[in-house]
Parts: sequence; C-alpha cells; structure tokens
Amino acid sequence: MAFGEQPAYLRVAGDLRQKIFDGVLPPHSRLPSQAKIRAQYGVSDTVALEARKILMAEGLVEGRSGSGTYVREMPEPARVLRAGNRVLGGGPFRQEQADEQVKGSWESCSEQQEAAPAVAARLRIEPGGQVMCTRYVYRTDGEPAMLSTSWEPLSLTGRTPVMLPEEGPLAGQGVVERMAAIDVVVDNVLEEVAARPGRADEMAVLGGVAGHCVLVIARTFCAGGLAVETADVVIPADRFRAVYHLPVR
Repeated sequence: MAFGEQPAYLRVAGDLRQKIFDGVLPPHSRLPSQAKIRAQYGVSDTVALEARKILMAEGLVEGRSGSGTYVREMPEPARVLRAGNRVLGGGPFRQEQADEQVKGSWESCSEQQEAAPAVAARLRIEPGGQVMCTRYVYRTDGEPAMLSTSWEPLSLTGRTPVMLPEEGPLAGQGVVERMAAIDVVVDNVLEEVAARPGRADEMAVLGGVAGHCVLVIARTFCAGGLAVETADVVIPADRFRAVYHLPVR
C-alpha cells in the first residue's frame, strides 16, 4: 500500500466521521443505511458494514433496536480535578472535585478481602494479605460520573478507628486525615493514567456502552516507602477529562 492510501472502509468511515464533526449529520440523526452507504460511495456491502462498525466502536453512533443507527450526542467534557500541590480533605468526592462548584454525592460499601496479586504488589504486601476494599460510585447532579475502588492493608488500619473509610469518627475524611489519626504521615502520592475499553459491569453503572473508552487512574498514597492506600478511579472518557494542578519547583 502506497503512503497516504487507505482501505475503502477507512475512507468511508473518515468521510462519515467528518460529517458528524461538521454537523452535517447532527446528534440524533440517523446514520445512512448500509444500502445508502453502498450506493453513495460505490462500495460493497462489506465495506459499508465495516465503516459503520468503526463509527460505532469509536462511540460516535449507537444502534437502537428495531430502528437503526443514530449519531450520539457528545456532551461537553466536564472536569475531574486532581490536586498534586496540596493536601485535600473533607471526603472522597471533594478530593476528586476539589474546585468544582458541583452538587456531588456518593455511595460506598466496604468489605474485607484477600489482596489479589496486582493489588498486593501496589501495596507492597504479600498476595492474599487482608485488605479493606471500598467501592464508590460518585455522582454529579445525580448522574453517575466516576467509580473508585480502594484497598487499604489491614495490617496497618485493622483494629483502629479508621479501619472503615466511611464509618467511625473520621468517616468520609480523606486518606491523609485518616492516616494522620493513627500517626501515619502521608507525604507522597503516585498516579498512573491509562485508557482502556470500559467493562460491561462498569458501564452498566456509569451509563454507556461496554467497550467505550474510560480513563483509569491508578493512585497510591504513601508515607515514605509505606503504601497506605491504593485505588483505581474509572472515568468515562467521552464525558470527563482529568485536570491536574501541579506545583512548579
């Protein structure tokens, strides 16, 4: 294939994509049928089908049972603020939405479990070690915006007032405040940001279609070399973007 050439299905998908971006195919409008694509572009049924599949995989269109395929309305991404230059308190949601004037709420549940190998590696404990796992669903103005699953080693927090993040005297406080209550000084946090397809169970809560892109922020709070909490934060990439405030040194 010569440089600059593209297979027919990519050219068709690219033209339809541009029409969506330009508003020629506005949100909620019906995507041309496979037969119309075939006739308009002079391609085979296979090419037309593959072009439609690409747009669906990119999250630009969605199928409606018994009706056809329609252009999705793409919301203006909201911001999820991450703070790298200050200690935040006042609860998990306010940690994630530090400066946003939003009506936020969350629900959570905690359970003791054995640490899976990947979690154990992040916490620097033995696989199978006991951890407190807490799952959160965060909502902005009543709409699900973010999932978070955190793990804390019970070798550190077990039999202390902060063993349960959402119960006890420091319920709802941030990791820094809760650890300070048991004389553990958190002094650094590591975040790794990646993108991947959203799992079916995640998208069932967040809204959307399994396979649509999500941001995953793997976060670990540390006190020196001691990992005190690690978490996976999952954000729908088509609706939110992560914004960082970082110090200049």
